[in-house]
Amino acid sequence: MPFTPRVFSGIKPSGDLHLGNYLGAIRRFVPLQQTHETIYCVVDMHAITVWQEPEDLRRWTYEIAAAYIAAGLDPKRSIIFNQSQVVEHAELSWIFNCVARMGWMSRMTQFKDKAGENSEAVSLGLFAYPSLMAADILLYKSTGVPVGDDQRQHLELTRDIAKKFNHDFRKQIKDLGFDEDYFPITETLSTGPAMRVMSLRDGKKKMSKSDASDMSTIYMMDDADAISKKIKKATTDPEGLPTEAAGLESRHEAANLVAIYAALADLSVDAVLAEFGGHGWGKFKPALAELAVTVLAPVAAEMQRLVGDRGEMDRILRDGAERARAIAVPHMQEIRNIVGFVR
Repeated sequence: MPFTPRVFSGIKPSGDLHLGNYLGAIRRFVPLQQTHETIYCVVDMHAITVWQEPEDLRRWTYEIAAAYIAAGLDPKRSIIFNQSQVVEHAELSWIFNCVARMGWMSRMTQFKDKAGENSEAVSLGLFAYPSLMAADILLYKSTGVPVGDDQRQHLELTRDIAKKFNHDFRKQIKDLGFDEDYFPITETLSTGPAMRVMSLRDGKKKMSKSDASDMSTIYMMDDADAISKKIKKATTDPEGLPTEAAGLESRHEAANLVAIYAALADLSVDAVLAEFGGHGWGKFKPALAELAVTVLAPVAAEMQRLVGDRGEMDRILRDGAERARAIAVPHMQEIRNIVGFVR
């Protein structure tokens, strides 16, 4: 029996949402509602792999859930919930800890980047959290995940874990009545411009909430004046805009701003350059600022409204968790049976 086309993705509540989160992830979630079953999670268990102030964690959890809805996700069509409300994520993660190999985890470049030279002092959770990510995805037998470049290695690990589980428990899976593998080999879903939004001050660095300069990052809660100011002060170079995309090679800041415009306007980079090629930044930056305010201001306003209504947000998250568990619980019962747990 083929697997149901089902998408899972999540965002970690570890800071204020910014334009990179919106263009690189959240806005791309919306069209998938039309073609797949969609499950979108606020992965709060991932967030605590490093210390989080509890009140900040709660606030960011609500903010991400609000951003999902403000961007166009329908909580009646998509399942929207926070990870910690579905305990099966943690249970399956432990089973996957026993399937995955230490060597696989040791090769995860994101762990190396985050731990730096102090790897002995970081939490065990930070080292093992790709296993939890695999559990998030495979608990629902998700066939596709929209991911950015920084998560591709973790999705490959998810695929490796699924393959090893399917291989190690082949007999038990067949005994349970499955003719095919128990877990699907999840595919990457990622298309369009500006998948990796870069800093407004340094086009070689990813836009980040941890950047030392507040002018490098557009936050989803920024007002119109802040958005406009940050774009107009964004780092550029002396040259004007080229007429073809090839002219953006090695011009990191220019390429970033053009890609942001293209993503906000739902245009190709070539289409943007057809309009602005040959012109200077004095024309392009005000146009980009106006576009960004037009697109982002309604999203920010709806986020503010939703975040201010905790009762409504709690209802949405509880409902989403109940619907998520309706899928997760029977899967987890099957998995316990496959691995030999006495029930």
